[in-house]
Amino acid sequence: MESIILDGKAVSAKLESELKVRVENIVAKSGITPVLATILVGEDPSSKVYVNMKGNACKRIGLTPRKVLLPETTTTEELKNAIHQLNEDKDVFGILLQHPVPRQINERECFDAIDPAKDVDGVTATGFGMMALGEKVFVSATPGGILYLLKQYNIQLAGKRAIVIGRSAILGKPVAMLLLNENATVTICHSKSENLPELVRESDIVVAAVGKPDFVKADWIREGAVLVDAGYHPGGIGDVEKSAYAKTSAYTPVPGGVGPMTIVTLMRQTVEAAEKALL
Repeated sequence: MESIILDGKAVSAKLESELKVRVENIVAKSGITPVLATILVGEDPSSKVYVNMKGNACKRIGLTPRKVLLPETTTTEELKNAIHQLNEDKDVFGILLQHPVPRQINERECFDAIDPAKDVDGVTATGFGMMALGEKVFVSATPGGILYLLKQYNIQLAGKRAIVIGRSAILGKPVAMLLLNENATVTICHSKSENLPELVRESDIVVAAVGKPDFVKADWIREGAVLVDAGYHPGGIGDVEKSAYAKTSAYTPVPGGVGPMTIVTLMRQTVEAAEKALL
């Protein structure tokens, strides 16, 4: 059986073309071009790259990107003031706080300062709680992108045994909740989990979100499993050994799988926020 490639690049390109039409409709009916604001604190090179990628995606679909650049020495209160200004700005329909922020900043406090109506990255505690309860809300971008991608390929989730390796607030925990909401039977694993290889071998769906290159070994993956690799490391290496692909029924390649879906999910949720407010 040949594995299906869960092609995030192709799916995101198709979704972008649909979003472009929706943005044109918003502008035609309201006269307003929605703004997606991204706050970058400090000079982290990787964060700069991600901010530019998001800005380019905005331009492709017709949104206006706005960069808010703050110095490395910014305090929690100064960052919250910047967020508050964007909350009040009627042209801004989405707010992103680029992670990570410098050490002196209380990141959770700043995430929760974002207006939930503009939280298109799904980072507020309110948003997480609503999402976990299965309510309609903007979800964390990478988990939301993963679910969208799986559904585009008609991957069955209900009743399946899914394992999520990683428990971060913006990836592991929310993707576990989204899978649970789709009636999968979900196990969440982490650095303290015992017998991890055995747990992975029992799973129909494996989501690797551990942030360590080649952490998940090929012999952990059962024949016919669906593999979602949410990791990305220099040289195009994921969290899972690429030799595992041949054993799967479907897999996300690295690169070109989960990554493009994260950015297009941010775009989709910004468009939805603008439609809700303006149409």
